[in-house]
Amino acid sequence: MKVIKPNIPAELPQGNFQDILYEEDPHLSNMEIEGSHFDNEVLDRVHLNNMVIKQSTFQHTSFENIDITDVLFENCDLSNADLSKASIHRVAFKNCKLLGVQFIEGRFGNVTFDNCVLSMCNFGDSKLEKTQFTESNLQNADFFNCKLAKTIYSYCDLTGANFDSTKLKGVDISTSQFETLVVKIEDLKGCIVSQHQAIHFASMLGLDIR
Repeated sequence: MKVIKPNIPAELPQGNFQDILYEEDPHLSNMEIEGSHFDNEVLDRVHLNNMVIKQSTFQHTSFENIDITDVLFENCDLSNADLSKASIHRVAFKNCKLLGVQFIEGRFGNVTFDNCVLSMCNFGDSKLEKTQFTESNLQNADFFNCKLAKTIYSYCDLTGANFDSTKLKGVDISTSQFETLVVKIEDLKGCIVSQHQAIHFASMLGLDIR
């Protein structure tokens, strides 16, 4: 699966995320932001596009209905932020902390999470298409009632992740690890798993494997 990378200009002027507070419409584009702190704020229907955001923090900030297109987040901390009903397309999160982020009812397309902390994130009722999680911590993440298309979990920790009411047909978890997983057996049909994982799921059926 080929995920389309963010389409970002090679050279961008420097900016500060605080500038969004002075915009008539909460919209930032075509800039590189580094070292901004935008914690505990509330902004609805923010638009971000054609940007690089580095080493910035958005802890406990509410960004409901945010629209993010062609953006790279690198070494950022969005812990406990609210991105409910977000539209996120051609976006890359690299080395980011997203502990407990609310992504419920979101729409993701061509999105990568690379070496990120996503523990206790809530993706409930979201649609993820061409989304790749790589070497990321997804312990106790919630994917309840999600629609997953061309989604890969590559070398991730999925311990305690919840996939209840989510069909996993075509979803690749074969290189990831987990001690426990919340999933219905009927929703595993067509899921791409390793031999070791297959034995684990067989034991969930009560099979006596010898």
